[in-house]
Amino acid sequence: METKLQQEINKVLKTFPEYWHEDTLLKNKLIEEIRLYNEKIIEALLSNELIRGTYSIQFQSGTIFKIEDFISMLRFKNYWDNSYTKYTNEIGLTSENKYLKYNTDVVLDFPHKDGILEGGMSREEIGKREIYYHNVIAKEEIDTLLSPKILQKVKKYNTDGEHRVTHINDTDNLILKGNNLIALHSLKERYESSVKLIYIDPPYNTGNDSFKYNDHFNRSTWLTFMKNRLSIAKELLTEDGSIYIQLDYNEVHYLKCLMDEIFGPENFQREIIWDMKTSSGYKTTSNNWVRTHDTILFYTKNKNFYFNKLYTDYPDKYKERFSKVDDEGRRYRDDRPGHKKQYLDELKGIPMGDVWGDIMSFQQASTSSELVGFSTQKPESLIKRIIESSTSEEDIVLDFVLGSGTTAAVAHKMNRQYIGIEQMNYVNEVSVPRLQKVIEGEQGGISKDVDWQGSGSFVYAELYSLNEEYLQAIQGCSSNEELEHIINQMKQSAYLNFKVDLEKVTTNNEDFKSLSLKEQKDVLIQVLDMNQLYLNYSEIEDSQYDISDSVKDFNHSFYQKEGDHDE
Repeated sequence: METKLQQEINKVLKTFPEYWHEDTLLKNKLIEEIRLYNEKIIEALLSNELIRGTYSIQFQSGTIFKIEDFISMLRFKNYWDNSYTKYTNEIGLTSENKYLKYNTDVVLDFPHKDGILEGGMSREEIGKREIYYHNVIAKEEIDTLLSPKILQKVKKYNTDGEHRVTHINDTDNLILKGNNLIALHSLKERYESSVKLIYIDPPYNTGNDSFKYNDHFNRSTWLTFMKNRLSIAKELLTEDGSIYIQLDYNEVHYLKCLMDEIFGPENFQREIIWDMKTSSGYKTTSNNWVRTHDTILFYTKNKNFYFNKLYTDYPDKYKERFSKVDDEGRRYRDDRPGHKKQYLDELKGIPMGDVWGDIMSFQQASTSSELVGFSTQKPESLIKRIIESSTSEEDIVLDFVLGSGTTAAVAHKMNRQYIGIEQMNYVNEVSVPRLQKVIEGEQGGISKDVDWQGSGSFVYAELYSLNEEYLQAIQGCSSNEELEHIINQMKQSAYLNFKVDLEKVTTNNEDFKSLSLKEQKDVLIQVLDMNQLYLNYSEIEDSQYDISDSVKDFNHSFYQKEGDHDE
């Protein structure tokens, strides 16, 4: 029941809409502002007689606001929580028939810095807003979470179509569907120190994607998300390998600090500016400089790295001004007395700089034949430049945020081996069909530049789903009836968090029934054991999973282990 004091505090705080999301008080954001001595909020609170009498000390010389007492009240009084928050605080996690939060012999400690932030997404909503869930995982759970997973639904695509396969070759291209953090750790078993180039175009953390918190927690969450993936990605790089990460202004400077920590500041090579020649992120009518560029951070694993310097042609004006013509009509430089003539057609040209203004964005070329329906899709010519500068033919290129498949498509046309990871369902609706067209010889993007005629193949596989299937089903649910059906299935075979009684949490709980559909879905995601999203390779011979011999053979081939049976 609301007290008079709480009513007064609530009345004051309601005059600050920035601290509310609908009817929920954003306590963390408010606490941060109070700790920063936000003058407006503190003055408003102290102007109320009841609040001032409760949370201040009066002296002749002035008033002292008891900040820590007020913050403790915000944190621990559950009348600030909505029905969903109150319910999830007692979601059914028990020890000796007591809720964990009331049991003093149980300690839960999930510090961001020492944990793993596991992100997941499987489908899109209106406006292509990707759905993520994320969990901070304790140290003792990490080994299980990141152990190699079983790969299933394996197919190989080539010029003859789609085929089932039971092995993978060292030169095979690979597309993996599943959580990219988990997939990267599975790849390490086979590809450690083997990848020459990594390019990723990760979520920009603009507030329109996955991380909807107040700004400070937003950024720390995003950076933890990136740190977990970049740390394992570094282990996949060859000693002379490179990584390029493309971002906009929102997080690029924070990521630069993180990259310095992971790769070392001495291995920062360049900040590349892609001048898209068109506005992005700001309306052209806004009272500000129009943003027209993305930033690409270029790091290497070590100081000695592979790099193929690229050149642009000499401008005609340059040729006219600084060259002479010999009797055969060939232009040459004559600016070095005593040196041999340098014929311009024998020189490579002008070394390319770190500002790229010659590649058109899709905002200028909306009818390009390479577009596959992604507003954030990058031009093939942009990826071509990166691949050409940092790899040779047959080197391995990795993109673990594959999206529409541009990196894989360009690598395929340039005779590079590639690995792509994507956890969204559109991998089978967009990325794979796009690569099939590449094999058939499609002529979009860079095809004419590299004289692409078609050929090649790639292997497709998925991480073997356990709770991942329930996660996708919950996220895609659109009615209470559908959700009830999922709950019944979960009771039979889902892997739940420790000591969760799903019956008490859902069907027999009136509080659960009073929640909105979105809140009920969030509860169900919380009770899933995130360590059991996918099936570990170590369990491949467990009879309860009934793994087929063909799947076993492929996994033994992938992890380069000997199986317990012969085909």
